[in-house]
Amino acid sequence: MDLKETRVDSTVVYEGDFITVLKDNVRLPDGSISSREHIAHPGAVAVLAIKDNGNLVMERQFRYPPQREFIELPAGKIDPGEDILLCAQRELLEETGFVAREWTHLVTTWPCIGYANERMEYFLARDLTHQGSRLDDGEFLEVFELPLAEAMEWIRQGKINDSKTVLGLFWLEKALNGWK
Repeated sequence: MDLKETRVDSTVVYEGDFITVLKDNVRLPDGSISSREHIAHPGAVAVLAIKDNGNLVMERQFRYPPQREFIELPAGKIDPGEDILLCAQRELLEETGFVAREWTHLVTTWPCIGYANERMEYFLARDLTHQGSRLDDGEFLEVFELPLAEAMEWIRQGKINDSKTVLGLFWLEKALNGWK
């Protein structure tokens, strides 16, 4: 069965600095026409940075849309045409001041498939060296270390509830335990 929906036409509803809101008319598999509102997003990376002592490099940051602080993995958007590994390396350095000698791509996920084309690229970073952070203008965050076991407990307690971070930590726990 062919489930593909084909764009008939598209209207830009809003174009911002890094997202675009679109309203498309689409032809459904049965031939009828319907509309789809969605967000075009350049994609993002999230970094699971592990220090030599086994602790994770984490961030505490205020997020405007939900009007609260979150505990998160270092992460950021992919610039147009940017290689995802180079983006992960850039974001780790900018936000935390760390560089890593060992990088492993873990997984690609699609966090908001009902209304956005954003993808999230997860990387594991090891063998870290601190060189000093280089935050973007207008970016404010606190960087701290957290043992993985404590991070997992914080998920259970609701202290970590950002979806990219929860998913990344679950992936990391499974990867470090041999996928048991």
